[in-house]
Amino acid sequence: MKRRLTGLLLLGLLACATAEAQVELNPAVASWLTAQTSIQSWSADFTQTRKLKSLTQPLTAKGHLWFVAPNRFRWELGHPAQTIAVRTADEMLVFYPLLKRVERFPLTGQIGAWGDALELLQAGFPRSRAELESHYDILSQSVSGGIGKLVLAPKSAAARRMMPQIEIDFDTQDHSLRGTELQFADGSSMRNDFSHAELNPKVDESMFAPPIPPDYKVTEPLKQQ
Repeated sequence: MKRRLTGLLLLGLLACATAEAQVELNPAVASWLTAQTSIQSWSADFTQTRKLKSLTQPLTAKGHLWFVAPNRFRWELGHPAQTIAVRTADEMLVFYPLLKRVERFPLTGQIGAWGDALELLQAGFPRSRAELESHYDILSQSVSGGIGKLVLAPKSAAARRMMPQIEIDFDTQDHSLRGTELQFADGSSMRNDFSHAELNPKVDESMFAPPIPPDYKVTEPLKQQ
């Protein structure tokens, strides 16, 4: 009897897992995911809006993003840039030019929650439905006024503790990325609204291999934890 109950329980769990894997996609979302395979590079201006519980008014700043598939990117925030985040082949570099400081984050070895959080920065560029669902649970899908909205939750428990939810907005006609919004565990949020996007521009490889000036102070925050 005990074996039979165990078998029924396992069958029930498998049935639930299968049902979860077969979430029906909104046709607009499915079309957007299919279009992602044509993206080899992407560039756009963005306006970043940060809402903090400690502030009555949000903070806004403008910047530019370059992305090259599958996972290289460069964010420059401010004009001139006050913060530059670059993913190289084996590390993430965050430059603070005004402070003459750079932070290094390795992308190899056991990087735990940091690695999970890095995946969130790439959430707007999934290569397929399988890739999307390997990292996220789909919470909701909707379309309004020609804009598709996909709300996701990270599968990783470590990532959820930092950023429990992310929203992706896209144009249902040309499938371009229109915005992303990260919801943080402390109630704050960070939204990026994109404009003047360019599909598959030629991006110089040097953009993702910036030299560290000799007068910059280099720190490795993960080693200090």
